[in-house]
Amino acid sequence: MTGLDRLRRFLDGNDVAYRVRVHPIAFTAQELAASEHVPGAMVAKVVIAFVEEEMVMLVLPATRTVDLWAFGVLTGGRPFRIAHEEEFTPRFADCDAGAMPPFGNLYDVPVYLDESLATHDRIVFQAGTHDRTIDLAMADFRRLVRPVVSSFSSSSDPSEG
Repeated sequence: MTGLDRLRRFLDGNDVAYRVRVHPIAFTAQELAASEHVPGAMVAKVVIAFVEEEMVMLVLPATRTVDLWAFGVLTGGRPFRIAHEEEFTPRFADCDAGAMPPFGNLYDVPVYLDESLATHDRIVFQAGTHDRTIDLAMADFRRLVRPVVSSFSSSSDPSEG
């Protein structure tokens, strides 16, 4: 079973309306946003980190980066670090490297959702491959994943505010 199959089975089993789209291969969330012709602010980027020894999934807009200071506050000062790809790919073996969907609950990984992404009505994300995306309602995503919602990102784009 592929990551896309796993995700579709989960969404179908929870009666969630969603759309799978095929697009040219995209390796970054910004490339994905351009390919899908949607604002980068509503495209989810997944960053894997370790808080002490626990793997966690950070979900933030394609246009933003993890604010290490803010995430440190969120973790209560516990030691954390951003993971290297070779550390997390075995956990997401049914997905293309770096294309895991923001459904950490399907992989026993806690999810943190940046509030700047949580404000959107819809969320678009890689569906386990570099050429498929899923678009679904943010309310459904939040209901199914039950992420910790907090502010832990920043932007280098001054126009974003």
